[in-house]
Amino acid sequence: MSNGEPQELAPVRADEQMDWAALELHLRENLTDLNGDMEVLQFPGGHANLTYWVRFGDRELVVRRPPLGPLAPGAHDMAREYAVLSKLWKRFSPAPRAHLLCEDPSVIGATFFVMDRRRGVVIRDEIPGALKDHDSVERRVSFALVDAMAELHSIDPEEVGLSSLGRPDGFVARQVSGWYKRWGLAKDVDLPLFDEVHRRLEATLPDASRVSIVHNDLKLDNCQFDPNDPDRVGSIFDWDMATLGDPVIDLGTLLGYWQESDDEIKRGATRSLDITGFPTRREISERYASRTGISLALIAWYEAFALWKTAVVLQQIYIRYVRGQTKDERFASLGVQVPGLVTLASEVLSGAERV
Repeated sequence: MSNGEPQELAPVRADEQMDWAALELHLRENLTDLNGDMEVLQFPGGHANLTYWVRFGDRELVVRRPPLGPLAPGAHDMAREYAVLSKLWKRFSPAPRAHLLCEDPSVIGATFFVMDRRRGVVIRDEIPGALKDHDSVERRVSFALVDAMAELHSIDPEEVGLSSLGRPDGFVARQVSGWYKRWGLAKDVDLPLFDEVHRRLEATLPDASRVSIVHNDLKLDNCQFDPNDPDRVGSIFDWDMATLGDPVIDLGTLLGYWQESDDEIKRGATRSLDITGFPTRREISERYASRTGISLALIAWYEAFALWKTAVVLQQIYIRYVRGQTKDERFASLGVQVPGLVTLASEVLSGAERV
């Protein structure tokens, strides 16, 4: 790009333009130290919420809003994400600081919030060149993520002013019922195995070992790393589903995304990342257990739930493309991954049921 910005930024997609004049006016009225003209680019890598880079002179900010079109109940909650990031940064360094929440849809058409821009690299389809020179970098960034997750789960929610973030009692049960309802709103064909897995998940709900702040979508490409320090996560993004509940949900989510070389079914959205050198799911689990002391006797249930939930997430994204609510061609093929993920969830859940 002519302005020398890193490749993670791109011009705003044509169907994801906003009223930039209204945004600029609102930001200038509600934030200080905004000097010079406003520049806007887009972070194009995500699959759901829309994220924009905004710069005034030397000051860089990030604007986050929900995707276009109708939203599933409780999804893409910008007010929740703002509530977390406006407080958690004081205690948890990977959390970027949020500065402003706007719930007036007349500004850009939806609720949005503004947070600090963090610098670093994100691992998506390949290890960024800035990280490749480190020995065993695949294992180091993986365990750095697990350690950051363990640190997050050790934080007392009351200590950071987040004791009212969610309702821990019945959290896991609500997760299962909530994602089942979302499936009903997003499905375009019936999938009997999906309903069967739902019944089995409900019949085998685990009891939480503790209550923690739960990110609810922890994965490698929601993290940013300092190229000089692969042993520590610099930033964690996408906090719009954060809540209070069973911390093992986060580990299950990570395992649900975690690919191994002999896996026959692709986990999560399609990525071409070479997984050679990355730790196994067992090693990830053992690292987490060693850092937290939490029993993982029922980890298969959490992994199965995560795979089943990811099937819903991909279906929600796919159906927005089918209904013409987004023109992003990346979403056109997501629907074909859903049955495989549900099958895999059923197989993994069988392991939990035998415990």
